[in-house]
Parts: sequence; structure tokens; C-alpha cells
Amino acid sequence: MDIQHDPQRHRFFLDVPGGTAELTYRRPDPTTVDVLHTEVPQAAAGQGIAGKLAQAAFSWARAEGLRVIPTCPFVRKWLERNPDQRDLLVPGAAPT
Repeated sequence: MDIQHDPQRHRFFLDVPGGTAELTYRRPDPTTVDVLHTEVPQAAAGQGIAGKLAQAAFSWARAEGLRVIPTCPFVRKWLERNPDQRDLLVPGAAPT
């Protein structure tokens, strides 16, 4: 599974059956990334692809020294199962 990062379009993506799975983000400032939305085509649902996109985004944020705002509902749920990633969150942006 070869997840790609397209920084110009602010997304991580992967071609999958039924289209493209992607995680989109924005950069509200130079030290922060706001994870906005994760989408996987129905034909590829249930294969853990959204979680792999989230992991790629968090690995990138960690490598770049960025803080994360988890706006995306999927990513908030993913953080419940991956508490080791919560140290990257902007203070006060704990998953709900």
C-alpha cells in the first residue's frame, strides 16, 4: 500500500478499487496541521485504508515537528484506538 503525500493539494491519498482514498488537511500556521476529512470509496471500505492514511499523516506531522488539530471525526475515533499519537495534538484538541 503506497500512500502518497501531495503537499500542494494538502492531502494524503491512495488509489484503491472504486477511486481514490484521501485524507485532507490545512495548515492554519507554520507549526500546525488541521486534519479535515478522510474519505474511502465504498468499494474499498472496511480494509483499514482510512487508518493507514491517518497513520501516514501523523507520521509526517511528527517528522516535521507539527502539532495536529483532529477536526475529522474519523481521525478523532482513530486517536481513541491510537493513544500513542495524542502527544501531537494541539493542547485542548483532545478527541471527543
